[in-house]
Amino acid sequence: MSGTEIQQLSQVEKLRLMELLWEDLSRDEANLESPAWHEAALAETKRRVANGDEQLVDWEKAKATLRQWSA
Repeated sequence: MSGTEIQQLSQVEKLRLMELLWEDLSRDEANLESPAWHEAALAETKRRVANGDEQLVDWEKAKATLRQWSA
């Protein structure tokens, strides 16, 4: 798929394509290497959650909300 073809997709189609790509990439977790900054970002998120500055959202609910916004 070319960049031009991707640009022609709707937002919903682009999000679905991203989901499919991630599903495929994440099947072999051993080959996924997190970037160096990821551990620090996770620690910061944990700190914000612990302090009550941020709320966790169920992933399925988050996806449903994103789909409503893009429809």
